[in-house]
Amino acid sequence: MQPETGGRPATHRRLILATRNAGKIRELHAILDAAGLDVELVGADAYPDVPDVKETGVTFAENALLKAHALARATGHPAVADDSGLCVDVLGGAPGILSARWSGKHGDDRANLDLLLAQLADIADEHRAAHFACAAALALPDGTERVVEGKLEGTLRHTPTGTGGFGYDPILQPLGETRTCAELTADEKNAISHRGKAFRALVPVVRELLG
Repeated sequence: MQPETGGRPATHRRLILATRNAGKIRELHAILDAAGLDVELVGADAYPDVPDVKETGVTFAENALLKAHALARATGHPAVADDSGLCVDVLGGAPGILSARWSGKHGDDRANLDLLLAQLADIADEHRAAHFACAAALALPDGTERVVEGKLEGTLRHTPTGTGGFGYDPILQPLGETRTCAELTADEKNAISHRGKAFRALVPVVRELLG
């Protein structure tokens, strides 16, 4: 697909977020708007001919950069992408980039969660530290790139609690909280989430690179 320029040089006022998740687009839009950045944010659905990128990196940052660069090259516009997962201290940072397919089947949240709990069944509370990690990358069509990161520190419950969120939210209890991420309201979670922190860290990067 040729970069979409409409016969004119591509503008850096449009920013593409590599997602088809409307909630994620709203979250970043609200953050950019609150910072006073006049940027037209659209999702990957605005470019249906651009295929999804395989996450072949070995870190969150590598996967985010792969997606951001691919979208920027294909469209001629700056692009943002993120990658995230759960990192458990006693497992050396696993599941990490394999979080979404820990049980062997991509996107099976319940199977992933059940397998992780089984692996940690004999681990005492004091050794159940974990965090959600997110890397967000901004790439320009000329190859310029920046990566920022965000973390949500916490501990893992022995049993799932709460019906909100997704993935491992029902077992991660943020530090200073008595509830799991799945028990928080959407606004409460966004205020402390790893992705929210990473997106907010993008603000000065967007301001620097997009003016």
